[in-house]
Amino acid sequence: LGPFLAKPFNIDDPLFIWVAQQIYLHPGNPYGFDVNWAQTVFPMWNATENPPLACYYLALSAGFFGWSEIGLHTAFLLPALAVVLGTRRLARHFCTRPSLAALATLFTPVFMVSSLTVMCDMLMLAFWVWAVIFWVEGMERDDFGFLALSGLLIALAALTKYYGVSLLPLLLAYGWFRLRRPGRWMIYLLIPLAALYAYQVATIALYGHNLLLNAVQFTAFAKSHSGYSQITAALHVLTFTGGCVAAAAFFAPLLWRRRVLAASGLGAVLIAAVLLFSSTVGNSSAGVKFQIVFWAAGGIGVATLAIADVVQRRDAGAWLLALWVLGTLSFTAFCNWTVNGRSILPMTPAVGILIVRRLEKRFPAGDKVWFRGAVICLAASATLSLLVTHADVALARAVRESARETCANLHSHGRKIWFQDHWGFQFYMEEQGA
Repeated sequence: LGPFLAKPFNIDDPLFIWVAQQIYLHPGNPYGFDVNWAQTVFPMWNATENPPLACYYLALSAGFFGWSEIGLHTAFLLPALAVVLGTRRLARHFCTRPSLAALATLFTPVFMVSSLTVMCDMLMLAFWVWAVIFWVEGMERDDFGFLALSGLLIALAALTKYYGVSLLPLLLAYGWFRLRRPGRWMIYLLIPLAALYAYQVATIALYGHNLLLNAVQFTAFAKSHSGYSQITAALHVLTFTGGCVAAAAFFAPLLWRRRVLAASGLGAVLIAAVLLFSSTVGNSSAGVKFQIVFWAAGGIGVATLAIADVVQRRDAGAWLLALWVLGTLSFTAFCNWTVNGRSILPMTPAVGILIVRRLEKRFPAGDKVWFRGAVICLAASATLSLLVTHADVALARAVRESARETCANLHSHGRKIWFQDHWGFQFYMEEQGA
């Protein structure tokens, strides 16, 4: 990721930077300013749908590295590193090749691209992975200190991005499948609930509104106006999943027998026949349609990985990984206000571990053939991930250059420049005084 650290800010990066700049000056009032983010000026608490912990991290890191692109992206490599190392540590509990699981997580397009934003997603995932680690190890060792630390990390994940609260039912289910009885271990899940309650009390006192409830209401409003059927939403999620977690598609020849791959091919044909002539993709080019079919089949493969692992093993670890993946898929398809890579990102560590568990199930321990094949599959996934990352960085650079050239050409007229646009273009236009 080092060569890409100068990537310009884009997508929702500006929202997080503006809040961080507010925190830098007024740490007790993160949303106490107005912003024009949708062609109308709103209070910041009404314009954002995320809690502020990632912005506090940005403000802290800016104190050390400055507000430049390189400085802030360097700071956000630390959460990405924490996810990769955490995946390796977690995988040690579920498979015998944890480093391969960590690399299969790293070399996915959504992980690489998300590592180069200053949004909340990677920081939330870092808290998430380590919360799962300390929960699993705390239950194995009967260590209530680890369970309490896990509860604290769940709270931090939820205060970084509201989706982090999904850890509560996930880890509750893992504890139940492991012990099959209630116990003192459940008490530690009250820590994140207490933290969220305190956060709501604080934001109501500051802004007069329940910000968590605001985010839920916005999601319901946006979904009601999207016009997508649930079938279309499911297709979008499968396509995004297959492309974002492309390692599962590249490993497919090693993961599945020929008849399963043939069934997947038939499923892809059915997807093409039934769905590709819907209004949302019917006018797309043949190349785009092929990609939708291919990556949707890859998304089906990810879901199948999770289900097959539960069917074969039926232990608490299998249920943890399956619920982790299928829960993320279900939330993205039916609960989130839109389908995007940021919503798929949380499943990447679980998919990496499931890939290795499946390989170990299919091949004997001493078989070296599969390991050589795994290296080839991993190299292919890494190549695609680097190409996608390069394209994402190139897009962000084009947006920044467009803003700078526009201002350079128009400032000579000596008038105030007005513009209508969003995301990185807005950030760099306003930086130039427009």
